[in-house]
Amino acid sequence: MQYVNFGSAGIKVSPLALGLGLRGQDSPTRAQRMVEHALDQGINLIDCANVYGMLDERESAGQSEIVLGKVLKGRRDDVVITSKVASRMGPGPNDAGLSRAHIMRAIESSLTRLDTDYIDVYLVHVFDEETPLDETIRALDDLVRSGKVRYIGCCNFAAWQVCKSLWVADGLKATPFMCVQNPYSLLNRQLESEVFGLIRDQGLGAMAYSPLAMGLLSGVYEPGQPAPARTFWATRMADHYDQVMGGPTGEAVATLIRLAEELGRSPAQLALAWVLSQPEITIAISGSDTIEQIDDVVGAVGWVLDAAVKKELDEISATFLQRSFL
Repeated sequence: MQYVNFGSAGIKVSPLALGLGLRGQDSPTRAQRMVEHALDQGINLIDCANVYGMLDERESAGQSEIVLGKVLKGRRDDVVITSKVASRMGPGPNDAGLSRAHIMRAIESSLTRLDTDYIDVYLVHVFDEETPLDETIRALDDLVRSGKVRYIGCCNFAAWQVCKSLWVADGLKATPFMCVQNPYSLLNRQLESEVFGLIRDQGLGAMAYSPLAMGLLSGVYEPGQPAPARTFWATRMADHYDQVMGGPTGEAVATLIRLAEELGRSPAQLALAWVLSQPEITIAISGSDTIEQIDDVVGAVGWVLDAAVKKELDEISATFLQRSFL
C-alpha cells in the first residue's frame, strides 16, 4: 500500500478507506474481523459516523463506533479514524444538528463508544441551515484546541457551503475544514462541475463515498439480468433496479465489465481505480461488508489506469456529469 498526504495536511493515509456504514453486515463480530483484515491489508483509514450500525439501520446507531473501538485496542496510533456529527441520535430537540450543544455532547458519546481520547478527522455530516455557521465553526475549533479532534471536515456540502465555511473560519481565526466527503463514481460525476475547482484552489483533501454506486459497479449486477437474490438491489432497492439499470447506467456498467475483463481486473477494481485516477480525489471509501470484498477492492491500488481505458470510461459516463444514476 502506498500512502498519500490527506490533501494539504501532513497526515499520511491509504488512498483506499474502509467505510463502516455496514449496509450488508449484521454481525458485530464479523464486522470487527473485517476491519482487522482491512488494517492487515494496509488500509489505515477507517471512515465511521456516530449514526452508523449493523445493516445501516438507525436502531443500531453507534454500533460501528463500538466495533471500531474494539479494533483500535493496541494499535490506535497506527490507524486514522473519522467520525461524524449532525445526524439524529435521539428523540430530543437537541439530539441532531450542528449546534454547540449537540456537537459537544456528540463528541463525548463518540469518544466513549470508540474508547479513545481523540478522533483524527471529525466531519460534519450535513449542512445545518438552522444553526449559525460561526457557532458550528467555533465549537469544532474548540474540539481541535482541546485535543479531542485533530482535523475537521464536512460531508455532503455544496461548493458554496464549503467556501462559506472556510471564509467564516478565516474570519474567526479558527481551524478550517481540511477535507470534504461527497459521493463520486462513474455514475455520479456531479462533483466535477464546481467542487473539484474548489478542492484544487484550497488544497482540500477529498473522500469519495459510494465509489461503486451502491454496488452497481461491483460486478455483481449485469444489465439485462435480474439482481442476484438477497443482494442490496434485490431487496432494499428492488423497486428501482430495472429502471436504474436501463439506459445510460446499464451501458456504463456493461462497458466497465468488458474493460475489466480485458484488463484482467475485477469491475470493482477498475471502477475504484478510475475514481482514484482523478487528481482531485485523495481517498475512495469502500463500503465492503465482507473480507472477500476487501480482498477484491484492495486490488484497485498499486497500478496505473491506462489512458485509453480512462478515456473510454470518461466518455461512457459523461451523462452523469449533470445527474446521478438515481
